[in-house]
Amino acid sequence: MLSGGIAYSIEKLQLVQLYNAYFAPKSDIIDDNYVDPRNTEITFPEQKRNLIHIYLESMENSYLSEDLGGYMKENLMPELTELSYEGITFSNNPTKFGGPLQATGTQWSVASMVNMTTGLPMKVPAKPNAYGSKDNFLPGAYTLGDLLKYQGYEQTVMFGADANFGGLSYYYQSHGDFKIMDYTYAKNEGLIPPDYKQWWGYEDDKLYEYAKNELTRLSQTGKPFHLVMETADTHRPGGYLSVNAPTPYDDHYANAIAYSQSETVKFVRWIQQQPFYENTTIVLIGDHLSMDTDFFEDFDPNYLRTQYNLILNPAQGIQNVDPAVLTNRQYANFDMFPTILSSIGVKIEGSRLGIGTDLFSGKKTIFEEYGYEKANKELEKKSQLYNDTILVKPESEKAE
Repeated sequence: MLSGGIAYSIEKLQLVQLYNAYFAPKSDIIDDNYVDPRNTEITFPEQKRNLIHIYLESMENSYLSEDLGGYMKENLMPELTELSYEGITFSNNPTKFGGPLQATGTQWSVASMVNMTTGLPMKVPAKPNAYGSKDNFLPGAYTLGDLLKYQGYEQTVMFGADANFGGLSYYYQSHGDFKIMDYTYAKNEGLIPPDYKQWWGYEDDKLYEYAKNELTRLSQTGKPFHLVMETADTHRPGGYLSVNAPTPYDDHYANAIAYSQSETVKFVRWIQQQPFYENTTIVLIGDHLSMDTDFFEDFDPNYLRTQYNLILNPAQGIQNVDPAVLTNRQYANFDMFPTILSSIGVKIEGSRLGIGTDLFSGKKTIFEEYGYEKANKELEKKSQLYNDTILVKPESEKAE
């Protein structure tokens, strides 16, 4: 019983990671490599591009067919596969379909959003979905939302779930002053009945329909805009299947995946028909690897699962990027912060923000410099800079 209890605690409560974060000797990997966006020369193009960033819940490359590097006999993402050939993906493989490697502080949705908008892992107390309070969600971080707000962007974030889950409402309000359109907003605005509840709130196909209206509004503000969305129908356990979804597969989760990706592509095709698309970049990325243990029960443990990723319609100078920088990359979610900015034509002095590297630049990432396993072990450990700078409100703001 004692042995079983210890093994369970190590796996489920992540005691090794907690020990490394709070008790093991500190690591300087963040301290030595952190680039503060406040002190970095960041130059936007004269005509600022719109940005649409869609986090696809648990969407990973294992859902592809085996001939494409996936694990399925039949491709569960045919529409996304076709769309991928129209844009840019970054792969850890020599072939097109691959993605970021799982890093410390990246394994759940809230962390993923923090990674991709701060260039940092999320190193916080043990309850990852009960973090943050008003004006106190990584108060020392300078995020993508902060930067785009300063540049005059109109910003909206949309969830079919309650944005208070995991403190996301605090994060997006304090870092960018986003308009938050979540489950509560939909009820208050009469988009859904007051007592409506499906899955985490309301379904992804509704989310995409509401997003069309919001994009139309954003495109008419006269400002560059930034729309963030997160889907939910492919969340564990087993996913949610809309009443509109076909069921070609015996497995419930497979049907949820197939329908979710097809709805995503339908939404993207609608965007591509709009007049604002010419000056808009779309980022699609799986937020993290799926946690649905039943679906992956029979997977070969040596098969490396990675998140789906795609950048559509990047800035003109990026469209002809050297193909050599797209494959055989070792990178993490936090590398997406400078990479996303680069995709909308932003020039970044030194090509690094946070500890993330602009993948378009071809410069080595933290994983490529230190090695994946070594870097990940170091990221688990205490960072004095993170504790003293990122988790604490800057002195200049304390006086306000």
